[in-house]
Amino acid sequence: MKAKILLVDDNEFILDIMKHILLTNGYEVIALSCGDGVIDHVRKDHPDLVILDAELPDADGRTICQILKTTDDTKNLPVIMCSSRDDIKDSLKQEGAPDDVISKPFDIYFLIDRVNRQIEAAA
Repeated sequence: MKAKILLVDDNEFILDIMKHILLTNGYEVIALSCGDGVIDHVRKDHPDLVILDAELPDADGRTICQILKTTDDTKNLPVIMCSSRDDIKDSLKQEGAPDDVISKPFDIYFLIDRVNRQIEAAA
């Protein structure tokens, strides 16, 4: 069974590239271009991993991550936070921290390595 990834990024170009990379590597992908409804999609679609942009125009990715990581039914769901900001690694220190971070621009092989690690660790 393919692992399902919920991908959230407001940059359509990045969203399309990441979706293509993940699909090519055998993952099922649900792509959202805004933060509105992420929690509902997680509960409805039961992804195996969430890749979440830290800065969305309609929501703060860090807050969404914190909600996911501090809620009983989603706290074990792996979350990878993405950002072009230099301080993205600071997100790992916050309460409700993501499981990993990826800086933009990203290397394709680095992305797949991080995704594979989180999927395997959660299995």
